[in-house]
Formats: sequence, C-alpha cells, structure tokens
Amino acid sequence: MAIEYRKLCEKDLDIFIEMRINQLREEGAKEDIDLKPALRDYYIRHMKDGTFVSWIAVDDEKIIGTSGMSFVEKPPYFGCPSGKMGLLSSMFTNADYRRMGIAKELLHRVVKEAQNYGCGTIQITASDMGVKLYTAYGFVHNGNFMQYKL
Repeated sequence: MAIEYRKLCEKDLDIFIEMRINQLREEGAKEDIDLKPALRDYYIRHMKDGTFVSWIAVDDEKIIGTSGMSFVEKPPYFGCPSGKMGLLSSMFTNADYRRMGIAKELLHRVVKEAQNYGCGTIQITASDMGVKLYTAYGFVHNGNFMQYKL
C-alpha cells in the first residue's frame, strides 16, 4: 500500500466534507442540520484567499486521511507577537488506516503550512482520540481557553 500525500483541491471537496461530517458525528455531535452547503462555502472561499489549507492522504485514489489549518489574525500578544494563529481542524483518518503514522504525517504538513504563513501559535480543540497524537507532537494544554456560544 503506497499512501500518497497531497494538498486538498476543489474536486476533492464532496468527499472531504463527508469525512468532516463523519468526524463530527464520531466525536459526538448530535445536531441535525445540513452542514454541507456551509462547509462547501467556507472551504471554497478560504482555499481561494489562502486562509485555509489541507493536506490529505490518499490510497489508490481514495481519500483516507484529512487535515486542515485555518489562519486567523488577532492583535499581537507576548505569546504570539505576529498575531497570526493557526486553527487546526479536520484531523481524521479512516478507521482501517489508523495507527500507521498517517495522522502524524498530515499534522506535520499542516504545521509546516502554519509556519510558512507566519503563525506564532497553533490551537486545536482535541478529541479524546487526538490528545495522544498532539501531546506526542509537542502541543500543551492551555487552561485559559474558554468559549462563549452565540
């Protein structure tokens, strides 16, 4: 089996979006709305303007792993003087391909993208499954993170 790694392109979006929705369901999402149009709109706009990038893993033309990095900018602070941040998302590997280093390779590639973009930090809301991968890679918990839902 030869896994190929490449950047996500628009022709991959239908499958990428399906995998994103499956990931959200696997992580416990219960909402029952059609997210497909909103996801398609987001990915197309942000791939175009360079504020979203994804590397995917492909086995024999089938997407078996995904990653995503959104770039945002906020006022610079001491922990991130550039103000540029990467928001990691869409980290998902097909169950038949887990524990083979695919997620680690995808993570490495999108972290490089964030570095190249000039990000000073990367944030993620990690699933229980992902915590081990991110901790091994060097991510640390930040107890200051809070969220307010609008």
